[in-house]
Amino acid sequence: MKVLKFGGTSVAHSQNILLVEKIIQRESLNSKVVVIVSALHGVTDQLIKAAEYASVKDENYIQTVQNLEKKHISLVKELFPIAEQSSWLSFVKKHFNDIEELCNGIAVLGELTDRIKDRIASYGEFLSSNIIAARLQQEKSDCVWMNSAELIRTDSNFTNAKVNFKCTDSNIVNFLNKTPNRIILGPGFIAHDEKNNTTTLGRGGSDYTASIIAAAIDAVELQIWTDVSGMMTADPRLVSNAKPISEISYHEAMELSHFGAKVLYPPSIQPVMVKNTNLIIKNTFDPDAPGTLISHQQRCSEDEKQIAVGISNMNNIALLTLEGSGMVGIPGISAKLFQCLSHEKINVILITQGSSEHSITIAIEKKEALRAENAINSSFADDINLERVYAVKIETELSIVALVGENMKSRSGVSAKMFGCLGNNGINIRAIAQGSSERNISIVISEKDSKKAVNVLHEEFFESEIKQIHLYICGTGNVGSKLIQQIYNQNDYLKENFLINLRIAGISNSRHMMFSDQGISKDSYANWEQHGEKASAREFADEIIRRNLRNSVFVDVTASADIPEVYESLLKRSVNLVACNKIAASSDFKKYKTLKNTARNHSCNFYFETNVGAGLPVIGTINDLIKSGDQIQSIQAVLSGTLNFVFNEYDGSRTFSEVVAQAQKEGYTEPDPRLDLSGTDVARKILILAREAGYPLQFEEIENISFLPEECMQGSVESFYEKLTVYEDHFRNLLNKAKTEGKILKYVAEFENGKAKVGLQHIAPDSDLFHLYGKDNIVIFKTLRYSEQPLVVKGAGAGAEVTASGVFADIIRSI
Repeated sequence: MKVLKFGGTSVAHSQNILLVEKIIQRESLNSKVVVIVSALHGVTDQLIKAAEYASVKDENYIQTVQNLEKKHISLVKELFPIAEQSSWLSFVKKHFNDIEELCNGIAVLGELTDRIKDRIASYGEFLSSNIIAARLQQEKSDCVWMNSAELIRTDSNFTNAKVNFKCTDSNIVNFLNKTPNRIILGPGFIAHDEKNNTTTLGRGGSDYTASIIAAAIDAVELQIWTDVSGMMTADPRLVSNAKPISEISYHEAMELSHFGAKVLYPPSIQPVMVKNTNLIIKNTFDPDAPGTLISHQQRCSEDEKQIAVGISNMNNIALLTLEGSGMVGIPGISAKLFQCLSHEKINVILITQGSSEHSITIAIEKKEALRAENAINSSFADDINLERVYAVKIETELSIVALVGENMKSRSGVSAKMFGCLGNNGINIRAIAQGSSERNISIVISEKDSKKAVNVLHEEFFESEIKQIHLYICGTGNVGSKLIQQIYNQNDYLKENFLINLRIAGISNSRHMMFSDQGISKDSYANWEQHGEKASAREFADEIIRRNLRNSVFVDVTASADIPEVYESLLKRSVNLVACNKIAASSDFKKYKTLKNTARNHSCNFYFETNVGAGLPVIGTINDLIKSGDQIQSIQAVLSGTLNFVFNEYDGSRTFSEVVAQAQKEGYTEPDPRLDLSGTDVARKILILAREAGYPLQFEEIENISFLPEECMQGSVESFYEKLTVYEDHFRNLLNKAKTEGKILKYVAEFENGKAKVGLQHIAPDSDLFHLYGKDNIVIFKTLRYSEQPLVVKGAGAGAEVTASGVFADIIRSI
């Protein structure tokens, strides 16, 4: 004999009930079946709501009851032919008259007891089971209605009654042995106490009813039919890549359901677990899907088992902490605490206690926090007055996330892996609990981090094949647009060869910003500004923080002074940072160090390789040298691709103004070329290199020997070009003087003995700087190890493509 249970959306309306009917008929072909059904979807909640309205004399209860009556009348009309409707319409009307009379009585008394609440709530299952049984009989199925409430006996703890299994099992066996029908269908959730008062088995009690019956008759299996294809590795509403679990143990299922997996009501596992009855979670809307088998027998080998089977989470959690020196070494403190909570019928979800015994922390539902606080403070009033313990401390807006798996106990490093990936994503853990069975690691975190935490853990333990990266790109100019194009072009290769999937989750420029958690597609990017909203640096950063997605990287490909102002707030939320923008790394030294320390303290990365040399590995080389114990003694460099291009091209055949205009047109300069020609940009770059080499320099300490007349630095960019023309003789004199010496002009940055300077120099043919063409950069390092033969890094140091590729490399490095 099999036991089948249908509830939730499976019995939401007539179309779904017809699917249920087909499943019942199919399952009854080869076996006698007991079918338990819940109330129509949402009906129990509305019945209780009507009673609560009545208890405060809110006349909304009348409309609520009428709406429920219409729902059931419509169901009868949809399931039965007109000739058969009359008796069932009268049946529905009669029982809703009873419900209305009960609510009227509640309204008169102004009181709603748990006993009356159970009586009201029981009508949902009673009505649905009768109607569905009648429908099966109408279709000539060998079906009989069973009043399971009369078979299941409980105590009088209304709304959450405890079952008397000895009496209940006897009643069930006797009834079913006397009932020859192939299909026995009855209500779940409802029971009777010894005085024949209606009781209920707690919310989700229909599952429990089915389990009680399955255990009593030693059923072949218990099938729980829902709207999902079994238990999932995580809540699919939170994790888009959640997967069905094919097999799971009773203990694992109990842990997952206890910590929030809604597919299964936790108490329903116990009866069938004791009898070793297979429990299968099936999908009403995909009946051929295998579902999830819950049993003691695991068919896969030890090697095939995953470390964990699933992740569950519960929101609306409160954390209560009782602490004080008077608790240390005093027996009975824990017993006293849990006794007072038990008296208030408050369920403790999680417990953790330090080995010092100085404090006990428990997690409960947020709605019970105030009652718990009052109960604990009252129970420990004398100790609080004598300052042996403090009044209970309450924290709210929390969630519990649990990683569950029998196989965790046989694998080392599971906790480290779990806490590591959470820490790398900036998720702070408020409390931890791990049972001695080692099949569950539970953590309490901020509720706003719940979705992110579940996704991070799911990716770490169940999606190792692909790592999802969320990019937020600020700046869509020359470099930004090239970078975005490179990401679109390269992403398939990264997925296939490096198991990385890059999603551009946000784009911003100075005018607009746009977000998409699922990624902005290439087609959407083509006209993204038309759909974007008004932007600012702070609003862009705040939205990134609010979305709180895992593995996030903020990419600054602007020259804006506003964007670095949001770096620290992003790093504090463990958002990795990649900056082409030089302002932050060349700002006040204290601010520079703060950003570096913030990144380290929040387990994220702050990379800015393209601040110097575009895509050349200059900063990375310094970092490698320092980490390996070397020491930078001096740096000599040509660090401006723009200035190198300009002085390579300026040979007297064209004016200096024309050469600068060409450099700007080809994308080698900043939007304002004076940032390059003034030496400010080069000064920032040598400052960054000196700092990365370990020297605490400030920008003001760098000597900048300018070759531009002061008048060229004033006015607009347009007037700048006019003034370059006016001062052409000045530039030609610089060129001719170098030629006279048999040398060429290079704008050079130097660092030695803790001091730095930048300026135009005459370079002889025997210098490493002489043979430097186009927009190339060169950096010459002399170190303790490279003292006689310096270390040279040379290559293209400007251009949108190479700079974008350097930023791209930093993005990959940051994750």
